[in-house]
Amino acid sequence: MDSTVLELVTSGRQVVDLTDAVEEFCAGRADGLCSVFVPHATAGVALMETGSGSEADLVAALGRVLPRDAPYRHRHGSPGHGADHLLPVLVSPSVVLPVLEGRPALGTWQRVVLVDLNADNPRRRVRLSFVPAPTT
Repeated sequence: MDSTVLELVTSGRQVVDLTDAVEEFCAGRADGLCSVFVPHATAGVALMETGSGSEADLVAALGRVLPRDAPYRHRHGSPGHGADHLLPVLVSPSVVLPVLEGRPALGTWQRVVLVDLNADNPRRRVRLSFVPAPTT
């Protein structure tokens, strides 16, 4: 298994496109699987269309499901930080992508994105791991 870690500074961006970095990581590899994992308690990874307004729609939908002003028991950090800790329940901290001939097998409009509503921590790590398909 081969892996690398992306170091990101989100700087207020709540949806960050990781697709180019994932494609670069997979380039030149044989068939297999690419795992994209965010080792944070307040962030997730998703597949979605970007550039069409979907990012803002996602953030708005998460705001309705996880309102910042709800009375969360987890209260340290900025107001609403309790909602940040519930995000990975709704947006998984990982996705696994098939890789065919060195390219992630994404749909036409699918992009790999980091979803991070946590304003308290703009520094994020994303681990990319590749597992080659078994040879016969």
